[in-house]
Amino acid sequence: MPKITYIEHNGKEHQVEVPNGFSVMEGAVQNNIPGIDADCGGACACATCHVYVDEKWFDKLPKKDISEEDMLDTAFEPNKSSRLTCQITVTDELNGLVVKMPSKQG
Repeated sequence: MPKITYIEHNGKEHQVEVPNGFSVMEGAVQNNIPGIDADCGGACACATCHVYVDEKWFDKLPKKDISEEDMLDTAFEPNKSSRLTCQITVTDELNGLVVKMPSKQG
């Protein structure tokens, strides 16, 4: 199973194995990772699963669609590395992915 590292705003790291086919958000919720609230349950209807993707991983992810772009406009301090974890499906190619939560989610 791919390992994903979630980093809280305070720097605390959580490395967990997430099954292929799950979203990065589901991996966080199922492992009680603080800072990924997932209020909409993964429907891309809120921005409570917003993260900053580590720069070396950003271009390895599928491109954002328009609904994700729209939701990121409502996120706290989005930047070029911002993604919604509900929109990132875990695959073997994402083994080692590192994401960091913004300060308002942790």
